[in-house]
Amino acid sequence: MIRNSRFEFVRNQLERVAISPGWPRFLFEFAVFVFKQGWACLFGALMLAALLGTHFWWPVDAPLHRYDALTLFAIAVQVAMLAFCLETPREASVILIFHLVGTVMELFKTSAGSWTYPEPALLRIGEVPLYSGFMYAAVGSYIARVWRGFDFRFSHYPPKWSTFGLAAAIYVNFFTHHWLFDVRWILFAATALLFWRSRVWFRPLDRHRSMPLLLGFLFVASFIWFAENIGTFAGAWAYPDQSAGWKLVPLAKLGSWYLLMIISFVLVSLMTPVAAPDDVSINAARRLPRAKPARRAR
Repeated sequence: MIRNSRFEFVRNQLERVAISPGWPRFLFEFAVFVFKQGWACLFGALMLAALLGTHFWWPVDAPLHRYDALTLFAIAVQVAMLAFCLETPREASVILIFHLVGTVMELFKTSAGSWTYPEPALLRIGEVPLYSGFMYAAVGSYIARVWRGFDFRFSHYPPKWSTFGLAAAIYVNFFTHHWLFDVRWILFAATALLFWRSRVWFRPLDRHRSMPLLLGFLFVASFIWFAENIGTFAGAWAYPDQSAGWKLVPLAKLGSWYLLMIISFVLVSLMTPVAAPDDVSINAARRLPRAKPARRAR
């Protein structure tokens, strides 16, 4: 079984490059940061490119429905990434889990009228084309890849049982708020209470840097909201207020994506260890040359 992807080899080579301090080091570290982010976004970027490409150039009278072509494209990308060692089996398992979790939510949300898929498809379950699950999977794929690529570590991380409970409550509320009281503001407060001290430590090059974990959630949720606008523009799905024509997705949806980020993050944490930064400091110290003892003044 393949444990490492080709990305791991390239990443290790880049992290071993000796670079002089100052602007050259800053620019090189930024370039490696962009490379790692780009790799983590690969699956999602390919899906967005397929959505836009088929939106502009898919023939109306084609014998294969566009949504079905998107499903086949997503499967082909997944198989190719495994075959060419661009993805590990563990990362593929994350995509499968997110596909299943997302499809269940899609079945309920479309039946409740939260959004629709305006085009026909044969490869579907109910009113949900199968490619839609890969959109959720793209989020899981990104988190799993960026976690591994940047060697995530966490300080002041809450007990795992509390994060599991929060994620479960968020997932349930996505369903129950249609006929019961919407508790998302309570969930926002619970998220802030659990993670307000938490910091994520990430390693662009050879040293870890840190930022508040809640801020990291917001950055990724904002990116997903931006990608959602591309998806709805490309006719991948439509909200009720977009039935007469495309318009920007309301900023209120950013809150939904923020909560979905918590679910996604917790699911990935089930298969990836949540390590503390102390472990990083110890390992880094072992790799650094020992300082020479200072001479005593005579």
